[in-house]
Amino acid sequence: MAGRKAVHVGLLPWSAFGHLMPHFQLALALAKAGVHVSFISTPKNLNRLPGVPPSLSPYITLVPIPIPKLPGDPLPEGAEATVDIPFDKIPFLKLSLDLAEPSVRKFVADHPNPPDWIIVDFNATWICDISRDFEIPIVFFSVFTPVFLAFYAPFLSSSRPRPEIGSLMSPPKIDGSTVAYRQYDAAKVHDEAFEKNDSGLSDVERTVKIISASQAIVVRSCYEFDVDYLKYYSDYSENRVIPLGLLPPEKPQKSEFEANSPWKSTFEWLDQQNPKSVVFVGFGSECKLTKDEIHKIARGLELSEVPFIWSLRKPDWAGDSDALPDGFQARTAERGIVSMGWAPQMEILGHPAIGGSLFHGGWGSAIETLQFGHRLVLLPFIVDQPLNTRLLVEKGLAVEVERKEEDGSFSGEDIAKALKEAMASEEGEKIRKRATEIAAIFGDTKLNQQYIEKFVEFLKNVDSNQ
Repeated sequence: MAGRKAVHVGLLPWSAFGHLMPHFQLALALAKAGVHVSFISTPKNLNRLPGVPPSLSPYITLVPIPIPKLPGDPLPEGAEATVDIPFDKIPFLKLSLDLAEPSVRKFVADHPNPPDWIIVDFNATWICDISRDFEIPIVFFSVFTPVFLAFYAPFLSSSRPRPEIGSLMSPPKIDGSTVAYRQYDAAKVHDEAFEKNDSGLSDVERTVKIISASQAIVVRSCYEFDVDYLKYYSDYSENRVIPLGLLPPEKPQKSEFEANSPWKSTFEWLDQQNPKSVVFVGFGSECKLTKDEIHKIARGLELSEVPFIWSLRKPDWAGDSDALPDGFQARTAERGIVSMGWAPQMEILGHPAIGGSLFHGGWGSAIETLQFGHRLVLLPFIVDQPLNTRLLVEKGLAVEVERKEEDGSFSGEDIAKALKEAMASEEGEKIRKRATEIAAIFGDTKLNQQYIEKFVEFLKNVDSNQ
């Protein structure tokens, strides 16, 4: 490796957009620092990514890896990411991607300048064999928060038996921590994370194998925001833990839309609203809401009387019918807009009229929203979202929608209550002030670049880090 002018890394994300996008943000950040990146994913997923800026194209190579078919074709035709399939089919996607090992092995073997490092997600355990055979060290990139890693640290051990459900309801041993699953979260997460699934491994088993083979763990956070949980996990882990900064997406310039753009009227409507008065509602493409959940969110928006823009991906169950309650859009037309499908989310969040956001508590969405200093109203559903939510509430940045402890159900009234608390109460004003303070960290380009530079220095010292 002596004499190389630049480091070359392979990036291998899990095929969910909550993972693909942070890896892509990392690829852009590394490329800006002069690191060559081979971004490895399926053809369809690569085509779905934002375009690589021309100035960075010499540094980023997209490497398409075909996804093999499984016997019996349990996956729908063309399915290459979790967004393409129902939740119960995700283990088969993991199993199918496990069969991509020969293609990745061939890429490494045939490359004239093979990667110095492979940065990998939790799922591709076979990369450990490639790492050993080609003597290429691994870094585990956790797209989850340090609080998630701190919470799971006691369970990420191959020698530890599967935990009892009750142990998932106790926070980590950090002074003042309130971060834990509730009763309704714990049973679901226990099965999803610790039970062996149709892929042959549980998610925890996959993660443990990756961590055990890694030279370091990198996380999307910074000491300025999350010092307690970062230090706790760093002390607990046998691996070196390196914060990457928050990898915030670039803020858009002033939004201008063509006269025939469907978004032109939306932004004209926003221009007429009071500053910081509108809530952006968006649960992304991965969160597949049921009819009951969508209708309760709609009722909550209607009861709250808060102005809103709702970006709603039409669910498969809706078919040709309307996913919203009868008459909802007519009743809320003067103070709300519903957009089916894709929305220019960063442009919306950057508009002066936006003051809050109702979403699932995913870390990527939280970073995007807190860049602009908005109040958060959180309705978490899966995996890390409940822990992120409790962290953000703990830090005075969010209101969590109340649910019934025994089954996690919520009502439209619960949604409305949380919206009113965040947007029209003394407590909401405190959250606004706190979010404004935090925006100075989340949107600090120089600070986040310093974290990337430190990571690049680690990568350059490849021989000394093995």
